[in-house]
Amino acid sequence: MLAIVGPTATGKSAVALSVARHLGGLEIVSVDSMQVYRGMDIGTAKPSLADRAEIVHHLVDVADPSEAFTVVRFQHEYDAALAAIDAHAHRALLVGGTGLYLRAVIDRLDPPGEWPAIRAHLDAEPDVTALHAQLTQLDPLAASRMAPTNRRRVARALEVCLGSGRPFSSFGPGLTTYGPNGIVQIGLHVDRGLLTERIRARFNAQMAAGFLDEVEALAGRPERLSRTAAQALGYRELLAHLRGELSLGEARDLAITRTRQFAVRQERWFRRDPRIRWIDVGASDANPVEEVLALLGDSSQCI
Repeated sequence: MLAIVGPTATGKSAVALSVARHLGGLEIVSVDSMQVYRGMDIGTAKPSLADRAEIVHHLVDVADPSEAFTVVRFQHEYDAALAAIDAHAHRALLVGGTGLYLRAVIDRLDPPGEWPAIRAHLDAEPDVTALHAQLTQLDPLAASRMAPTNRRRVARALEVCLGSGRPFSSFGPGLTTYGPNGIVQIGLHVDRGLLTERIRARFNAQMAAGFLDEVEALAGRPERLSRTAAQALGYRELLAHLRGELSLGEARDLAITRTRQFAVRQERWFRRDPRIRWIDVGASDANPVEEVLALLGDSSQCI
């Protein structure tokens, strides 16, 4: 199989579509933790209905925004998608930027269980710094691997530590192990200055396309958004605007800043994997599709 990965706004979806058109016989598997949610289309840069009609896409629109979507569920959905692709005698083209989801399926990680009662108790603590301090005491290695302000990751690590009685960092073969898996991974890199411009331009285009209306529709649903869905970049800030906590300009600026910071974290995550082969995109003379195909060599035999 082939995987096209990298930070947000590097053009992965467009490159994947072009590669699929060129090679034929491919179906795209989205590796994106937010494109799984129905009704979250504009802000997640979800492939259009026309694109999905042309090339079959999997793991898009498989959950309601009120549902908590986990790594374990992603693994189950992924396995079902691969079975369907195999039944069509096609091949899978993985594309996305959710690094943990990617590692979970291509390296068959065994995630720890869940403890809802403990999670609810942790959710009631408003101070994420206090949660991170507690994690530092229980599992200093895990605490050192995540930002103290990343509430979702900190709370999850604490939930596992408290529920299992084991350090969160002790589970699975370890994210620092990169064994052979038979999958060709190609990473797209864009210079940070240009990437920031792309992020800003994309957010402005999303707003022009009705992003705020989309968020308002989600906020008006009778079911509450799940913790995961409510933390999606752009949605989180626009929800705060709708609650009167931010002006629209403040929400826009904050969303762009957080997306840029997130892109830096994504690149750091993927750069740790020595199996990924990188290409630079964004230069005026760059043709990422040709470079992907060149890296594959005889593409029809490689994937």
